[in-house]
Amino acid sequence: MKMKILVLTTTFPRWENDTTPAFVFELSRRLKKSNLEIVVLAPYCEGSKKFEILDEMRIYRYPYFFPTRYQKLVYDGGIIPNLEKSNLAKVQIPFLLIFEMIYALKIVKKENIEVIHSHWIIPNGFVGALCKIFFNTPHITTAHAADVFTIEKSKILRIFGSFVLENADVITANSSFTRNSIKSIQNSVENRIQIIPMGVDKYRFSKKNQDFREKSPASRIILSIGRLVEKKGIQYLIMAMDEVIKTFPDAKLLIGGDGPEKGNLVKLCSTLKLKKNVEFLGFIPNEKIALIYETSDIFVLPSVETKYGDTEGLGVVLLEAMASGIPVIGSDIGGITDIIEDGKTGLLVKSRDSNDIAKKILFLLSNKEYCINLTRNATNLLDQKFSWDIVTKQFFEVIQNLSENKENKIFKR
Repeated sequence: MKMKILVLTTTFPRWENDTTPAFVFELSRRLKKSNLEIVVLAPYCEGSKKFEILDEMRIYRYPYFFPTRYQKLVYDGGIIPNLEKSNLAKVQIPFLLIFEMIYALKIVKKENIEVIHSHWIIPNGFVGALCKIFFNTPHITTAHAADVFTIEKSKILRIFGSFVLENADVITANSSFTRNSIKSIQNSVENRIQIIPMGVDKYRFSKKNQDFREKSPASRIILSIGRLVEKKGIQYLIMAMDEVIKTFPDAKLLIGGDGPEKGNLVKLCSTLKLKKNVEFLGFIPNEKIALIYETSDIFVLPSVETKYGDTEGLGVVLLEAMASGIPVIGSDIGGITDIIEDGKTGLLVKSRDSNDIAKKILFLLSNKEYCINLTRNATNLLDQKFSWDIVTKQFFEVIQNLSENKENKIFKR
């Protein structure tokens, strides 16, 4: 008989071809194939279904504010950005917790849940911790970085975060940087923290297709993909292009994604007279993203740390670029250093340093053999550490061990 797992998340596709990041969905559906029965609880959104079955997973969605069209806290960029731009989102925090708690308690009992897996320490980890106390159900909580950075900056959230961490049998962090941040919140849980990143499907990005390059007027393409927010540091990459085109006038920067910083970035391009060398692609549909990666020459993730302490927890886009066979450049901060070993799997640059970014781009554009060695090493890294097969196996082993420990009555109480 299959073991039943309840996945608590605030980031989950609302419908087909949704723009919401799908890594929780991807991990969940792969765990389902590992002989687990997956039940997911996520927030409801106007236009989504309150219950459906996707890839044999049972998906429950709960409303947390009425009328539901006024829900502002989750989706469309995530909780933290939504809190910064909407006072109504701030009001909805307790309602999200209350309704998620009500639905979770019902589902744990109704579905005979054996293990709870919460993504993000707050809010979902808090609900998972309460379910553990009420039902004595083993609880795994996974930190994705942004939640940890937010908790670190707030005395009140530290209290909630410590409660969650103390009531988690296993804590997973997506990088060593995130792990160290968790320890700064509650050092006593160090022996329960495991680093398990999110994965990448390298086969999805392995086929070469030159259609996109043939349509592009540029012979050298630099690519960056991500939500256009402060922590991505895209302005420093744009400023670097002002130097790059002095050597390679035909070079073109493609920026994929959307977000609140787009207007400022467009203005910067205009000021630097880079309109011909920088193109904003907007949101890239799933069916096109592999093509854009594979027809680019270099991928750059110039992330920074914001004044609120938010930064790159891992950088999955770097993994996708590596899987596509193109060399990568990333800032020397956050979880990026778990992916890029400078000079071996990619190149690191100083954060907020456009000159350093330009220097590294020019170096890679001028050294083809060096790029080939970087991409070869990067492929080996994916096989050893970041493929979805490896990641899923690690999570499955955690879940299996928890279940076995419960039967032997030695799991943490």
